Amino acid sequence: MESKQTDRQTDRQTDRQAGRQAGRQAGRQAGRQAGRQAGRQAGRQAGRQAGRQAGRQADRQTDRQTDRQTDRQTDRQTDRQTDRQTDRQTDRQTDRQTDRQTDRQTDRQTDRQTDRQTDRQTDRQTDRQTDRQTDRQTDRQTDRQTDRQTDRQTDRQTDRQTDRQTDRRRDIL
Repeated sequence: MESKQTDRQTDRQTDRQAGRQAGRQAGRQAGRQAGRQAGRQAGRQAGRQAGRQAGRQADRQTDRQTDRQTDRQTDRQTDRQTDRQTDRQTDRQTDRQTDRQTDRQTDRQTDRQTDRQTDRQTDRQTDRQTDRQTDRQTDRQTDRQTDRQTDRQTDRQTDRQTDRQTDRRRDIL
């Protein structure tokens, strides 16, 4: 009995040891597997999170870059349009001012020439009329004086002749 008991005890001990060892081994293996699985899962999760974060960051960078390019293009286009409009407006104003100045100068010159011509013509006409009137008056006066003198002389001569003739007739009679 003792031997059976000892055998049983030994068997129990052996079983216990084997059970412990098997339990430990199973525990270790399960722990390793759980650790690996947890590690893998944590790794996957960390990888996914890192991937998402990297993706978001890449998206943000791409978005920012696209936004900057779009802004630059828009700004350039706006600047070009604004510059063109400003240039056109400036050109129009300059053209208007130049046209006005040219018109004024041309008008002034034309006005001056027209005024000069008109003044000359008016002066000529006035001079001619004045000269004509003066000439007429002078001619009339001269004619009158000449006529008077001629008439006087003629009258005198006629009177003298008549007197002579009358005197001769008297003498003859």
